[in-house]
Amino acid sequence: MHSILRDRESDWRPVISLEQEMPVEDKYSYNSGFGNEFATEDPRCPGALPEGQNNPQKCAYGLYAEQLSGTAFTAPRVSNQRTWLYRIIPSVKHVPFERYTSNPLMSCSLDEQVPNPNQLRWKPFDIPSDPTDWVDGLRTVAGAGDPRTRNGLSVHVFVCNTSMKDKAFYSSDGDLLLVPQQGNLDITTEMGRLLVKPNQICVIQQGIRFSVNVTGPTRGYVLEVFNNHFVLPDLGPIGANGLANPRDFLTPVSWFEDRRARFEIISKYQGHLFSAQQDHSPFDVVAWHGNYAPYKYDLANFCTVNSVSFDHMDPSIFTVLTCPSAKPGTAVADFVIFPPRWSVADNTFRPPYYHRNCMSEFMGLILGRYEAKESGFNPGGATLHSMMTPHGPDAECFEQWTQKELGPIKVAEGTQAFMFETSFQLALTKWGEETCEKVDKDYYKCWQRLEKHFKI
Repeated sequence: MHSILRDRESDWRPVISLEQEMPVEDKYSYNSGFGNEFATEDPRCPGALPEGQNNPQKCAYGLYAEQLSGTAFTAPRVSNQRTWLYRIIPSVKHVPFERYTSNPLMSCSLDEQVPNPNQLRWKPFDIPSDPTDWVDGLRTVAGAGDPRTRNGLSVHVFVCNTSMKDKAFYSSDGDLLLVPQQGNLDITTEMGRLLVKPNQICVIQQGIRFSVNVTGPTRGYVLEVFNNHFVLPDLGPIGANGLANPRDFLTPVSWFEDRRARFEIISKYQGHLFSAQQDHSPFDVVAWHGNYAPYKYDLANFCTVNSVSFDHMDPSIFTVLTCPSAKPGTAVADFVIFPPRWSVADNTFRPPYYHRNCMSEFMGLILGRYEAKESGFNPGGATLHSMMTPHGPDAECFEQWTQKELGPIKVAEGTQAFMFETSFQLALTKWGEETCEKVDKDYYKCWQRLEKHFKI
């Protein structure tokens, strides 16, 4: 018996078992837990999951066994990730890949632009008026490194208004962290289906094929990491509980479709897009088991910690997920959020402090108004504060919070900002700096009204 959670339009429901009747309208079902070994089969095909072995001579229902490896075979057990899929047709059955030319705005080149060390802010990215699906609506803003050497990351946005029809996408380059800002993402993956709404995120790992359905204008952000997989940050002195709790991460249970169609498979490979045709749906996995599978998380479940005495703690305490580098304590990328929370501290400046950082910080806003800059930084927009480029609250924020009467205060109500923080220097694409025409040329002015208060 496999315990699962169900999600009807993202409403939480009690834990149930597969032996219970599954109402047809319950489209989304999940297992809970981060990094767990899951074993799941579509209830329409009981016994599809082999017992006691991975690769039987003959699979039940005439299925094929296929392994998807997320790490090297010889990776230590604690970090080894792989999943066995039991599917109707192996994924190898397709015609050769060819260049995909329908989206020229997803850039593979980070060398076109002269480096720009300035503080940068983007106004909300435009959603196309012409029919545009999720793949064709991907735009690369910035990045670093090289997927060929498995070192670095890319920052993308997506702007779309149409569902992917008989079309699937996967990245050969790295894991994708999706952050919807406007509109729901109805995602079908090889392992099952997820509904991801604004203020939720999902991670779809390297190589996993998926399709995105939307209803109307949809926008969001994507962080792609090349080196490793995302993990939960260590809690250290915080103890065993807090921040993002493992039980709140949801992985889909098995679901399949047996459908013949002219399906297009889009592969992101070494920064380029390629397309292959096949005569069947890639979402034909009847059962699977393993620990390499997509998952989603509701940011409202994040349990914040902070000072209740004095001083402003470092923003690392708001890390949801991290992709660690080979250097201890340093991340290829951290996903950090700034959610609604109580702020209780004496004699301290509570908004983010002025800062120069050996990391690069790309911020986005899902909803509301960011506390350190309540004007100019809008939902669907972004900022980039590059390595060692100074940044911090604008003049208005500084004056307001240095004069505010302190006490227990609920900050960031109705707001959700986030940050992709990386130890890499980020280079801009031509689209991100020029073509999108969304760079706010006046961003620097928000600090020009800072006055000298020095007195002897």
